[in-house]
Amino acid sequence: MTSSLLFNVTTIAYFAAMVIFILYLASKGSKVALVATVACWIGFAANTAAIGMRWYEAYALGFEQAPLSNLYESVVFFAWSILLIYLIFDVRYKHRAVGAFVIPFAFFGMIWAQWSLDATIQPLVPALQSNWLTYHVITCFIGYAGFAVACGVSTMYLIKIGKEERAAEGSPIGGILGMFPSAKVLDDLNYKAIMLGFPMLTLGIITGAAWANYAWGTYWSWDPKETWSLIVWFIYAAFLHARFTRGWVGRRAAWLSIIGFAATIFCYLGVNLVLSGLHSYGAA
Repeated sequence: MTSSLLFNVTTIAYFAAMVIFILYLASKGSKVALVATVACWIGFAANTAAIGMRWYEAYALGFEQAPLSNLYESVVFFAWSILLIYLIFDVRYKHRAVGAFVIPFAFFGMIWAQWSLDATIQPLVPALQSNWLTYHVITCFIGYAGFAVACGVSTMYLIKIGKEERAAEGSPIGGILGMFPSAKVLDDLNYKAIMLGFPMLTLGIITGAAWANYAWGTYWSWDPKETWSLIVWFIYAAFLHARFTRGWVGRRAAWLSIIGFAATIFCYLGVNLVLSGLHSYGAA
């Protein structure tokens, strides 16, 4: 068994979960939702095992490094993080319609990694040879995963609220939208996902600063990656501040959550692939 094979199993399981969750919305069958959830757990287990196996394979090649050193490894870890946060929410709240809007993030990440990115295990460049790498990547991506869940939930909210408003005028909610949680519940889930992701992103920035000082002798250099990570932090800080002090809920909160995740994706991928800087090795 190799990590490549396990990552293939992961991709297939996430695809199956995504499709079955969509079928669940159409069929309204609780057993269908259960099958989709089982597929999620299978994919998550395979993803976990694949990351562990890749770590073992790196050590076998003489590279004492966690599998978090290049774009391929970060994407598959991002997919793992999304499933981690989603499954925590599923165990806690059991709103399984959410899976149809969150699991696609993990699936498309995996399919892109498997089809388009270089999966070769390579030694770390000197700037990456620090335990701070592991702390920084793990905290950042768990934060990103919280924002991915919040984005999926916010998309559901915007779809649902329009229907609920029409229902108030006499048009009943039915069909697929009848399987969504209420707009109030979705707004609350959006807030809770960001409340989980924001502290992790904050830790990611702090550990990144410590890592930068170790690697380059300065805690902050306004590198494009650092600048965009700060932009993302301010967007979600504004979300929480507006909610606490001005009572921002509903559409404004949902749109800010979606904008925040778009900024997160640009910080993660756009900066690496489009801009140049100290973090350009992340595109490798």
